[in-house]
Amino acid sequence: MSGTCTPEWIALDWGTSNLRAFAMQGATVLARAASDAGMSKLEPTGFEPALRTLIDPWIHDGLGAIIACGMVGSRQGWAEAPYRAVPCAPIADGLTQITMHTGQRVHIVSGLSQNAPPDVMRGEETQIAGFLSLNPQWDGVLCMPGTHTKWVHLSASEVVSFQTFMTGEIFALLSEVSVLRHSVAPDTWDEAVFQDAVADSLSRPERVAAKLFALRAGDLLSLTAPDNARATLSGYLIGMEIAATRPYWLGQNLAILGMNPQAHAYQTALSAQGVPATMVDAERATLAGLTAAHRQLKACT
Repeated sequence: MSGTCTPEWIALDWGTSNLRAFAMQGATVLARAASDAGMSKLEPTGFEPALRTLIDPWIHDGLGAIIACGMVGSRQGWAEAPYRAVPCAPIADGLTQITMHTGQRVHIVSGLSQNAPPDVMRGEETQIAGFLSLNPQWDGVLCMPGTHTKWVHLSASEVVSFQTFMTGEIFALLSEVSVLRHSVAPDTWDEAVFQDAVADSLSRPERVAAKLFALRAGDLLSLTAPDNARATLSGYLIGMEIAATRPYWLGQNLAILGMNPQAHAYQTALSAQGVPATMVDAERATLAGLTAAHRQLKACT
């Protein structure tokens, strides 16, 4: 529930599946609210009503800006916030503006793009800005686990380059749609099995496709324990990703955005390679990034 309060401004994290809103006083959260009114569930005319339903108790005459990040600024969103090409600062001074029928202004943070190799991000740039706000002058690589995990090279407070890996989506497809769904038990995990699979994948990433089917065959022949398949599958895929990103993280400061089981899996896999990685709370980084965007907007007006 949002509750009634009189915030200075409002922060929005508006993704594909969900909308999260924060009533803000400076950098302090006064109240929070959430709904399942994500971008994928809304027509263009549905964004303003969905937002009003969530934040009406917070709207008052002295309300400042509403700052939003995420898929709300995509081509299928409320208004397209054009990508900005790297290398660049994660957040620009100029934000895409929408004026609601009630007069409130919503400012949308732009995503980032890269031409070689082609890549895009939307929403992560705000988390990066927040991470840099919390860790000034930090240079290194930021790993951002998710459905589409991103590895981001940061230097001199800019995003220099980035790479996206569909590891999370591939895991979901293999474990829920492919023939492996019959062998990957849900809600099972064995840390030692995961670490062995990571090491195996790192040493021979070109063999992963064959090893994946061996998970099914081993189950059919009662040669492997079904409870181990989930950790093995995850280890193979994350190990293959870490092998591919070795030129990115080797010899660099490394931080992982997130503190959930997926983020811990990445930390475990990297730690086994002798690579220490700091873990950072994702919501804290998002709010710090939206606060930085609000600060920049106030400085420009």
